[in-house]
Order: sequence, then structure tokens, then C-alpha cells
Amino acid sequence: MVKSFYSDSELAKIGFKSLGENVQISRKACIYGAERITIGNNVRIDDFCVLSGNITLGSYIHIAVYCALFGDKVGIEMEDFSAISSRSVIYAKSDDYSGESLTNPTVPEEYLKFIEGRVVIRKHVVVGSGTTILPGVEIGEGSAIGSMSLVNKALGAWGIYVGIPCQYKRERSKKLLEMEKELLSRR
Repeated sequence: MVKSFYSDSELAKIGFKSLGENVQISRKACIYGAERITIGNNVRIDDFCVLSGNITLGSYIHIAVYCALFGDKVGIEMEDFSAISSRSVIYAKSDDYSGESLTNPTVPEEYLKFIEGRVVIRKHVVVGSGTTILPGVEIGEGSAIGSMSLVNKALGAWGIYVGIPCQYKRERSKKLLEMEKELLSRR
């Protein structure tokens, strides 16, 4: 019987920059540039995910099926207790679609122009299914992003945001901080 997730010894052979404990990565996930990827403890990455480039994942992170993180050189950082729901994508670098340059990876680089910026997902952020996060965005601690949203600018802490582009709707409860404290005290 084939197991769905890599074993600890198989994960060690992939060559991550750093790898924590209790990490579950689906055998159906695609990892590009593992030597630039740091993974904390208690992380789960599900089927058909793509991780590429400079990526730092804290602890207690979940990346659901069909997600893609394109960190390129500038990077993506997900802090502890953050999660990305299915079919979401994060770009730290994108082609410029203004028409001032050509686009796509088949074109020589001198004809390309890029938009790039580090993406930071702060602690306790949850990103809803089908969301797109563009380069240079920071999502403040504890915020929740509704499904099918477009995040094209920085978002404050402890808010609930939805839409295209996403907008603030209301404050998010901080009760989860009590649960975090309880969980971590048991370890």
C-alpha cells in the first residue's frame, strides 16, 4: 500500500533548507527549489500543491489541495497558525500585463518586465478557497480572507476581508488566541 504523504526519511532526502517535525507533504505535491524552502513544525501540504522559490512556512500551517505558492527570489512567508484553503494562489512575482513588455516564460528575459514583492501572511491568517494574493502584499495578524477574493494591497490585523478586490467587512474574534495558548502549554 502506497502512503499519501512522504515519510520523514523521504522528506529529509528532498533537500529543504530547513525541515521541522511532524511535517506531512503529499506525494502528489510539486516542490521546486526545495533548497530555498523552510518548513516549521506541524505543517501539512495537500495533493496537487505547487511550492516554488523562496518560501518560509512557520509552524501549524495547512496548505489545502490545488494551492500554489510562487515565491521566486523575493519570497513568501507564512507565519504560525496560518492556513490557505483549496485552489488559492500566492504570487511574489508576476509578469507586467500593461503592454509595455512581452509576457510568459518562453520569451527572452530582455523583453519581459515584472511586478515583484515579498508576500507576508502573518500569524493566524486564514485565506479562503479560490483566493489570489498578488506581489508585495502583507496580510495583518489574525485576518480572514473570504473565498474567491483578490488581495492586491496590504490588509490590517484582525479583520475579515472579502471581494474583488477584497475590502474590510468587520472585526474578527480573537478567541482563538486563548486556544493557541492552551495548545502550546500542552507541549
